[in-house]
Amino acid sequence: MSSRFLQVHFLTSYPAALLNRDDAGFAKRMPFGGVVRTRISSQCQKRHWRLFEGEGSLRSLEVPGSVRSRHTFEMEIAQPLVKSGLDEARVRAVVQAIADEVLGKSDKKRSEDDGGKKAKGKKANDTDTPAAASPAAAMHHMTAQLTVLGRPEIEFLKKIAGSIAAEIGAPAEAADAVERKLDKAAQKNLKTMVLGAGLDAALFGRMVTSDMLARGDAALHVAHAFTVHAEATESDYFTAVDDLKPEGEDTQGSAHINSSELTSGLYYGYVVVDVPLLVSNLTGCERKAWEGADRVLAAQVADRVVRMVATVSPGAKLGSTAPYATAHALLVEAGNSQPRTLANAFLRPVSDRGDLLANTYDALAAYLAESDEMYGRTTERRLAAMHPSEGLVKATHNKAPLADVASWAAAAVQGA
Repeated sequence: MSSRFLQVHFLTSYPAALLNRDDAGFAKRMPFGGVVRTRISSQCQKRHWRLFEGEGSLRSLEVPGSVRSRHTFEMEIAQPLVKSGLDEARVRAVVQAIADEVLGKSDKKRSEDDGGKKAKGKKANDTDTPAAASPAAAMHHMTAQLTVLGRPEIEFLKKIAGSIAAEIGAPAEAADAVERKLDKAAQKNLKTMVLGAGLDAALFGRMVTSDMLARGDAALHVAHAFTVHAEATESDYFTAVDDLKPEGEDTQGSAHINSSELTSGLYYGYVVVDVPLLVSNLTGCERKAWEGADRVLAAQVADRVVRMVATVSPGAKLGSTAPYATAHALLVEAGNSQPRTLANAFLRPVSDRGDLLANTYDALAAYLAESDEMYGRTTERRLAAMHPSEGLVKATHNKAPLADVASWAAAAVQGA
């Protein structure tokens, strides 16, 4: 029987690190169970999984990705077309018109406002630098907000922009030409192309501000990871010594003095894969028809998600803390009931007296056993763990190497 949800729980320990910072440069925190914990935001985790390029990465799959940027229309469409030999003035007029149509009223209004400001004339210190050579020209098509466009969508829009720029006689004709070219048939093609928004958007979703692009809900749900115990932090005082300091200069001095917060902790993290939505996002089928769709790619994605959750670390302060760690334990569940986090196993902070990891295993095992007793066991489970407690092995029933757990998760998605 096919599983509608995969749940991935992990425990990973980091010493002397600053994995995820707030606006003041301190470690991100959250109150839970009456104490403050250190946390790693879901955004931070997703970005590192999305950009990871090592073995077993999402990027190693031969499927189109997504571009998340405010500069996509400039760098991925306008500049390549200008370099191909098309007239720059016409290209820029066409690309701006396409951006206005595709992204909706908010960016269109911004463009009109910017144009109105420019129309007021130059300031006294303005130069006669050609628009194409000025820094402002390079940002001409920067959108007001970050956009998520798939590689297929970008290529589709670039092809249309190139054909219009080659056909029109003057930049003033661009808006009307774009409106004619992006007719209902073209809009339908753009909105319904398989993986048009890219693999990233299929997993992590995207919000759009117009009806021309397909909105996507995230098939991968990621919780903020947090320490199973109360926060453990210290202030790291450091100096930088000047290698070329002249003789006679204060020997006690330093070229730079500062301090930074460091934390350590054992983190619990939680990820859910909505399998029907993932299959729908990847294949273009209706969500309710997911069981009859080709699930090979979805299974490959699930395999990689399990591996990355266990092995890919947030990359802040690499040079000074080397925050590389793999999970002590990873528990994967497959089933059809509503997912539920195991975070409440640590509602009471785990004691660091004695063996913190063993205490954490015991807390997790006890919570799983009590949950099964109250609600019944509704999922199949696989555990990959280092030195797990007997209670944890008993509560999960199946212990295996990470590779086997990832393969099992893929089979659960594919229905094998």
